[in-house]
Amino acid sequence: MPDKIYLDLIQLIKKYHPSEDFSMIKKAYALAKSAHGAQTRKSGEPYIIHPLAVAHLLAELELDKESIVAGILHDVVEDTSYTIQFISDEFSKEVALLVDGVTKLDKIPYSTDKEEIQAENYRKMFLAMSKDIRVILIKLADRLHNMRTLKYMPEHKQKKIAKETLDIYAPLAHRLGISKFKVELEDLSLRYLHPEAYYNLVEKIARKRDDRVTFVEDIVRDVEIQLEKVDIKAEVIGRPKHFFSIYKKMVGQDKTIDQIYDLFAVRAIVESVKDCYGVLGVIHEMFKPIPGRFKDYIAMPKPNMYQSLHTTVIGPEGETFEMQIRTYDMHRTAEYGIAAHWKYKEGKTSQTTEQSEEQKLNWLRQILEWQRDMSDNKEFLDVLRSDLDIFADQVYAFTPSGDVIDLPAGSTPIDFAYHIHSAVGNKMVGARVNGKIVTFDYTIKNGDRLEIITSQNSRGPSRDWLSIIKSSQAKSKINQWFRKQFKEENILRGKELIEKYSKAKSIPLSEIMKPALTQMIQIKYGFKDWDSVCAAIGHGGLKEGQIVNRLYEEYKKTNNHIVKSNDEIIKDVVDTNGIKSKQSKSGIMVMGVDDLAVRFSKCCNPVPGDEIIGFITRGRGVSIHRTDCSNIINLSELERHRLIEAQWQSLDVKQTGRLYQVEIQIIGSNKTGLLLHISKVLSDEKIPVKSLNARSIKGDKSIFNVTVEINGVEQLSKLSKKLNNIQGVEEIIRTNC
Repeated sequence: MPDKIYLDLIQLIKKYHPSEDFSMIKKAYALAKSAHGAQTRKSGEPYIIHPLAVAHLLAELELDKESIVAGILHDVVEDTSYTIQFISDEFSKEVALLVDGVTKLDKIPYSTDKEEIQAENYRKMFLAMSKDIRVILIKLADRLHNMRTLKYMPEHKQKKIAKETLDIYAPLAHRLGISKFKVELEDLSLRYLHPEAYYNLVEKIARKRDDRVTFVEDIVRDVEIQLEKVDIKAEVIGRPKHFFSIYKKMVGQDKTIDQIYDLFAVRAIVESVKDCYGVLGVIHEMFKPIPGRFKDYIAMPKPNMYQSLHTTVIGPEGETFEMQIRTYDMHRTAEYGIAAHWKYKEGKTSQTTEQSEEQKLNWLRQILEWQRDMSDNKEFLDVLRSDLDIFADQVYAFTPSGDVIDLPAGSTPIDFAYHIHSAVGNKMVGARVNGKIVTFDYTIKNGDRLEIITSQNSRGPSRDWLSIIKSSQAKSKINQWFRKQFKEENILRGKELIEKYSKAKSIPLSEIMKPALTQMIQIKYGFKDWDSVCAAIGHGGLKEGQIVNRLYEEYKKTNNHIVKSNDEIIKDVVDTNGIKSKQSKSGIMVMGVDDLAVRFSKCCNPVPGDEIIGFITRGRGVSIHRTDCSNIINLSELERHRLIEAQWQSLDVKQTGRLYQVEIQIIGSNKTGLLLHISKVLSDEKIPVKSLNARSIKGDKSIFNVTVEINGVEQLSKLSKKLNNIQGVEEIIRTNC
C-alpha cells in the first residue's frame, strides 16, 4: 500500500514539475520507510503513510522537490535516531533546514491556560517561518492530514488539537491565502469542537441539497447563455459554502439555517481583469443587486492578496445568492496563496511575480518586526491574536494621492498615520477626513480620504492613543517609541526589579548574573545586550520573575549542588587548602572553627560594627558578608547550608589598627561647588579616598560615588552626618549591597 501511494505521488509531481529527475524523492522515501520501520499510527496503519500523505498535499500545492522531500522526512528526526546533520549530508542543507524547522514546531506544546508558554511557542513558530516560508507550508500539510485522521485519538486530545488548529493553523492558512487548506481545517475543527452543531448542520443542508442544486444549476446555465451572447469565455460553477462559514454566520447573526439563503455561491472564472468587470455588468443586468453587498477585491485586494469581485443578487425566485468573479490566476492565488507561484530553482520568474511574492510576505515580516520589538510575551500574544483574527473586517481609506490603505474595521486616523510610516504617526498633531478636521478617535469609514497633519514640534504620541487605536501595527510602533524615549530609566528600573524579585525569592543574584547565563537569556529573547533585557523589564515588556526564574533554572543546570552538613563542608575546605591560619589575623572569629582562611566579601564590604555572617566557599575558605547583603539574603535553600556564624574578634579599632574600604553614593543637586564641599569634608576628617566618580542624571541631580577607607561603622556614621550637613546634599547611601 505505501508503495502505491508513493507511485501516485510521483505521477502527481510529474504533472507540474519541469524536471524528470526524481532520484532525491525516491531516496527520501526509501530512508523514511526504513527509519519508521514497524511504527504504526493510532489507526493501526503503517506510519510511513502519514509522511507520504503530507508530501501528497504539498504536491497538490505544486511545491518544489525540496519541499516534497522534507515532507517525506519531516518526522524522521523527531521519531527515529537519524539526525539533522545526517539529513544535510545525505540530501542538502536546504532540506535539512526545512526538516529542522518542522521538527521544532512539532515540539511546541499547546496550552490554552499558560499564556506565557503559548506566546513563546508562537515566537518559535514565526522564527522557523522566517528562515523559510516553506516550513509553515509543510506544517500546514502535516496538520491537515492529522486532522483528517483525528477520529482515532481520544476525545480530550481531539478537542485540544482541534482548538489549536482553529486558533493557529486555520488563521495561518488564511493569512497565507491557502483557501484549499483553510476551509478543510475549519470544517474539521468544527466537527470535533462542536460535533452536535456540525452533524445537525450536515443533516439540514443534506435535506435542502436537491432543491438548492437544481436552483444553482439553473443559475449557472442562464449565466453561461448570457455570457456567450456577449462573447465572454468563462467557466461558471456552483459550489456549496463550507460548514464553518455557515455555522459562523448562524452564530454571529443569531439565525437558523432556514434564514440563511446563500448556502451556495456561483463563481465565474475568466481570462482577464477586463472580462471580470464585463461579467459583473451582465450579472447586474440579469439579477437585481442588493445595495451595499458589492465588494471589489480586485482594485483593493485583501491583505493575503486575495482578489475577486463579490456581489450578492436576488435570483429569479426571490432567493439571494452570491456571485464571485475572478481570473484563473486570481483563482489559483485564492486556492493556493503563497504557494501559488512558487519559484523553482530551475526556472526564472518575472519581476511582477517576484513583487507579488514580496507583497505576500509583508505580513510575515511585520510579525517578525513585532517579535523583535515586543519583549512582553502577553503583549505579543494579544497583537498576534488580533492580527490572526480571521473574522476581522477591513475598512478601506485613501491617501491624498489616491493610494488605497486597508485597516481593521474601527480604525482611527492614528492607525492610518502609523500605517503610512512610524515617523508620520510620531509627529501627528491632527487629521482631515474628506477635507474636514476630525478628532483623533474618529472612526474611519470605507472610502474616506485622509490627510495627516504633522509638526516638527510634536512631542510624540500620547499614551491615551493606545486605548483608542485598533491596529496592531500602530500599537507596536507607539510602544516602541515610549521604550526608546525612556530607555535609561527603564534599564535602572529593570535592574531594581530583578534585584527585588531575587531577594524576595531567595535566589542568589550574584550567581545567576554570570555572563554565560545572561548571554543565554539575551539570545533566547533576541536582545543585543543585557541592558536591553533590563529596559524591557523596566517598561513592563518582560516580567522580572520570568527572567530571574529562567536564569535560576539555567544556573541549577550548570551547577550540580550537593547538600552537605556544615562539618562536611568545613572539612572539604580545610582538606582542599591545607590552611592553618589564625582568626586573629583577620579580626574575625568563626564559631567552632580555629583554622580557616577568612576573607572579606567585596560585594558588601563589611566593617567593624556591622552584623556579619560567614559563607563557606569551595576552596577559598570563609567569605565574610554583612547579614543584610543581598547575596546572602538571596541564597537558595541549597546554598544556605554553607552559612556559618561569625563575629568581630574585637570592635576596638585602635587595637586592630586596620582600615576597610567602603563605597558610598551621595545624591545631590547640580549645584556648582558641591564637589568642592564634599572633598573638603573628606580632607578635614582625614579620610583616605580611593576613588571618586561624579555624573549628572536627568533633571537637576548629581550622583557622586566615593570609595573611602574607614576603621568601622562609627567613623562611617560620623562621616555621613558631616556630608549630610552640606547644602545641596539630599541623600547618602552605602552601596555594594
